Amino acid sequence: MKAHVNKTLENAREYTLQVAAAMPESGYGFKPVDEVWTFNELLHHIGYGIYWWEENYIRQQSSEWEPPAVIAGKQAVTHYLEKAFAYLEKSVTQLKEGSPELEGFFATMDHITHHRGQATVYLRCKGITPPAYNY
Repeated sequence: MKAHVNKTLENAREYTLQVAAAMPESGYGFKPVDEVWTFNELLHHIGYGIYWWEENYIRQQSSEWEPPAVIAGKQAVTHYLEKAFAYLEKSVTQLKEGSPELEGFFATMDHITHHRGQATVYLRCKGITPPAYNY
């Protein structure tokens, strides 16, 4: 199980960063319709979500949903995502086999997948083929 969790986390990290890299800097302000986040805001949300889900559902420490100001720019958001994934990895490596907190890990992965799927649609709206998914 531990090997599966580590592989799932690494695949999510790699694919999320590939999606982030696929959008040119000029596209980070893009949003397909007025009612949704920009690509930049969407990726920032993924990063903050990793921190929040990890704290609440893996470490079991209740915290309010209080996203920080959005970090702007491709390089800054990518760095924020890298740090969030490293933070999650640190917590996951400390989990015991069969730990109930593993459910929190999979909930976190589900949130990442949900919003990363949206990000791939943004890429397609800009005429960019998303990176091939690797599982």
